[in-house]
Amino acid sequence: MIENIIDSTEIPNKIPSPQEKFMKFQCRARQMIMRDNLGRPDDSITPTIYLKDNTNPITKIITLIHKLPEYSALSELMHIARKTNDPSQRRDQAVKLLSASYYQKHREFTDVLTATFTPNSNLAETLISEGSCRLVFDAYSHKFESTFTVNKLERSEFLFRSTIMHNQLFNPKLHPETIILSFSPVWEENEA
Repeated sequence: MIENIIDSTEIPNKIPSPQEKFMKFQCRARQMIMRDNLGRPDDSITPTIYLKDNTNPITKIITLIHKLPEYSALSELMHIARKTNDPSQRRDQAVKLLSASYYQKHREFTDVLTATFTPNSNLAETLISEGSCRLVFDAYSHKFESTFTVNKLERSEFLFRSTIMHNQLFNPKLHPETIILSFSPVWEENEA
């Protein structure tokens, strides 16, 4: 019956974008890591790095995702860090906060990832000079591969502060001159 046919422009797009699929995967994986693995990273958040057209992987890095500034929990994380100097108490309180509802809403997060590198890191210098790389996430029957632009963050930037605060809760021996790089996805080149 012709009268029952609905114009396809009236049907909302139900297919999630590569960005939405990736962010949902990252939020769910990180929530599972907090709940089931006490915050210890697994393959879902430690992508393999490839430079440009190179088919040989360089290494894996641990990445962080961050809430957008308007949804930030930076003050809560700072409160945990200031409340105690005991690394195990900090970790326990951070895991409790992050395993609850923190990762529930993927739209509250930026798709820009960050990672820490030791001072004078050759890898960090290579990534900065290249300006981009491919990151491959492969875990839980999901594989995401995309090109990411790479930038060195300055201490004054929100993502720098957020990365430091998160890492201080899980890594009390973080070097004060740690290098933090941001990885911004180029979704047009994404393969999921």
